[in-house]
Amino acid sequence: MNEWITVLRAADAAARWHVHQRRKGAAEEPYINHLLEVATLVAEATQGKDPNPVIAALLHDAIEDQEVPRAVIAEFFGEDVAKLVEEVTDDKSLPKNVRKEEQIKNAPKKTPRAKCIKLADKASNLKAIAYSPSPKWSVQRRLEYVRWSRQVAAGLRGANALLEKEFDEAATAAERSIYPEGARSFEKR
Repeated sequence: MNEWITVLRAADAAARWHVHQRRKGAAEEPYINHLLEVATLVAEATQGKDPNPVIAALLHDAIEDQEVPRAVIAEFFGEDVAKLVEEVTDDKSLPKNVRKEEQIKNAPKKTPRAKCIKLADKASNLKAIAYSPSPKWSVQRRLEYVRWSRQVAAGLRGANALLEKEFDEAATAAERSIYPEGARSFEKR
């Protein structure tokens, strides 16, 4: 029971750390919605058996987006959570195109729990593209994001069948939101 109190404390920390951050979509949802969705996907996929990946899912963008020091995460949520968050964090000192290539290259090397968080994160992002895309993103940019996400997800497979299914459904929904009614998927183009 105590570990689920820690989950709620992580949700509170995530809400505070990301309080001014919004999703890029037209709805401009509070960013905490994304973090809660990723954490919920991880909790469902792992049947709630291990709270640490759920906590790390809530905090997965804290270092990258809000520059929360890793040491703070370790102090309040433990070294295991800090390692997971660190494992799913991009190095923002690298150019964006290099970071994207690094995600593809490093996906197969991640631990199974980190793969679950990354799959849930990608599924959440694809759902946002399907239901509330950024008005600043062209069709081409949305297509490129779906293709790139599929490349990353290819290296994450084998960690959790439920999250793979969730990802596949989200990628399909994102594609369907882009193409005219009745068009076939263009994922291989």
